[in-house]
Amino acid sequence: MRRSRLSLIPFGLALMTGGCMGTGQPQLESSHQPVVTPTEYALDLAVSGGRLAADEDRRLDGWARNLRLGYGDRVAIEDPAGDAPGAWRDVAAVMERYGLLIGQPADIARAPLAPSTVRVVVTRLRASVPGCPDASSDAAPADWSGQSSSNYGCAVNRNLAAMVANPNDLVHGVDGPATADPAIGSRAVNALRAAAPTGNGGTALRNPNAAGGGGAPGGGLGGSSGVTQ
Repeated sequence: MRRSRLSLIPFGLALMTGGCMGTGQPQLESSHQPVVTPTEYALDLAVSGGRLAADEDRRLDGWARNLRLGYGDRVAIEDPAGDAPGAWRDVAAVMERYGLLIGQPADIARAPLAPSTVRVVVTRLRASVPGCPDASSDAAPADWSGQSSSNYGCAVNRNLAAMVANPNDLVHGVDGPATADPAIGSRAVNALRAAAPTGNGGTALRNPNAAGGGGAPGGGLGGSSGVTQ
């Protein structure tokens, strides 16, 4: 009797620890989702006579070039005093070279501006998938609950985060146009239907046993000897 009780102890421990073996994901929706993180860059520019001071536009252009500004970056101007309307136009002229427009400044408290100064703020979003790759389930001896791998979803979502041009689209999506032109949507279909069939005659097979190794000159199937049997 004592021997049978002792033999049940390892089996009981296995049952108690069985629920801890699975370290995967119990649902089909991956828990590894892209996370969008904003980063801000600021540059204070001197103002003279309501416009940018001499050579400040060149300094702004060099700063933008070093940041490699491009699609997805958001640019705003902070001018609490409102005394430099011409500086807005000067900054906008530089940002046009990078295909960017001036947006509204964010309602975030920053360091106060010095007199006769405006601040250009660039907000850049970066998408990443924290915790990937995740091989924690590989260390589990078994998974009795039928969960998916702990690394499930890492490859797809990391590729999505790396390829999306504007990470903000992962958060808000992209609004469709107010109106749609059916001609644009059917352009590809019409081009396919209007194209001449590729197999509209002129194709001939060469005898593979013929001298020269068979096949048309240039590696094609066509030839001038006609179809052989």
